[in-house]
Amino acid sequence: MPDRTTASSRGTAGVSRRAVTRAAAATGLAALFGATATGTAGATTRRAASAPSVTRLGPRTLDVSLPSAALGRSAPVRLVLPSSFTTQPGRTYPVLYLLHGAHDDYTSWTRETDIVAFTEGRELIVAMPDAGPTGIPTAWRSGPDYETFQLTEVPALLARAYRASAVRVVAGVSTGGYGAMAHAARHPGTFAAAASYSGILDTTAPGVPSLMDAIVARENLAPLSLWGNPILNLLTWRDFNPRARAAGLRGTALYVSSGSGVVGGSGDWLPEALESALWPSAHAFTDTLTRLRVPVTTHYYAGGGHSWTYWKREFAASWPMLAGALGVAA
Repeated sequence: MPDRTTASSRGTAGVSRRAVTRAAAATGLAALFGATATGTAGATTRRAASAPSVTRLGPRTLDVSLPSAALGRSAPVRLVLPSSFTTQPGRTYPVLYLLHGAHDDYTSWTRETDIVAFTEGRELIVAMPDAGPTGIPTAWRSGPDYETFQLTEVPALLARAYRASAVRVVAGVSTGGYGAMAHAARHPGTFAAAASYSGILDTTAPGVPSLMDAIVARENLAPLSLWGNPILNLLTWRDFNPRARAAGLRGTALYVSSGSGVVGGSGDWLPEALESALWPSAHAFTDTLTRLRVPVTTHYYAGGGHSWTYWKREFAASWPMLAGALGVAA
């Protein structure tokens, strides 16, 4: 039986075929990743632009191209502003960070969910920062530093230009679920709450390093550019592993969900295979939290796949927790 606190769902758009295809392609199965990556992942030395540029997409939605020293280039952040942003110029707002998954981009939450309509009338900023083509928001061994971009540069922009307060929560899907827990664990106190939907939560669990390598390889990046060799550079892998840093989550409200995938699934085997591969990793993470006596709300469900069909439902289920931490209406 599920062990979550139930919450009603808002909106159910159909899952994007592109999202399913991308997620399935990242399973790490030999049939899909037989070729060796030939690309390179070095930090670019190109100087980023000196000022952000803004593209307005709607009354409350805009894209900001943010010059980033951590990335060596400008990178996008999609923002959804509060309904009262222009009418209450002296007000500050808490921030909900939403992180995208592998082989997707910062537009995914507005493309796949009703997050703009959902937050209408709720007094918060929604920030959806870029995490690169792999969606792994970390400090790469040989490449960009998405951790600094998301945790330092984006918050500075929001505080400076959009009246963001210091109250933040973070949630993510797949590799973005990894990012949510890794960010919160590695930087205690930064987020009042963190939620992971089908996240990669124990990066050194059996089979998971190969999966991470497959995600990197699919984007034609150098095989060891993420954190190096998982054996020779084990300390680095552990340093960026949410399970190894779980003690840092004490005091943060937590929500973790994951499906069993193939066992009890619907027969759509590719996304279900990936969900199955991540099931033990999620359990190892939450078991560690339990041993550390760090409270966490979990929802482990039979079947399911690595897709927005399930992630939208889980976001709705976790929303009361996130709203409570933000101090906004649930």
